[in-house]
Amino acid sequence: MSFKVVILKSAKSDLKDLRDYVVAKFSAQAWSETSRQLQKSLAMLADVPRIGSVPGEIEMLNLDEYRQVLSGMSRIIYEIRQDVVFIHAIVDVRRDMVSLLTKRLLRSS
Repeated sequence: MSFKVVILKSAKSDLKDLRDYVVAKFSAQAWSETSRQLQKSLAMLADVPRIGSVPGEIEMLNLDEYRQVLSGMSRIIYEIRQDVVFIHAIVDVRRDMVSLLTKRLLRSS
C-alpha cells in the first residue's frame, strides 16, 4: 500500500530556507544533490512511512506520533495519519530543533 505524502506549508517554507542556505553556503550543485536526496527520501516515506524514528526533541514534548528520517544533512519531520504522511518540517541537521518547534507551537496557538 502506498501512502499519500503531503508537504505542509511550513515544510515548503523550510525547503525554500534550506535551498537558500545550501546555495549561499555551498553551491547550486550542492542544492541539486540535496534536492535529489530529499525527493528520494519522500518517495521512500510513501512506501514505508514507519521507517523513521521519534526525534528526541519531540519525544521530550510527548508528541510520539511524529517521526523523522535523515536525508543527507537534512531532517524530515513528519506525521502519519491513516494513509497520509504529513511533512511538517525539512531542516538542516545542525538547526536547533527545540527552538524551531517552540517557535512554531507558539505561532500556532
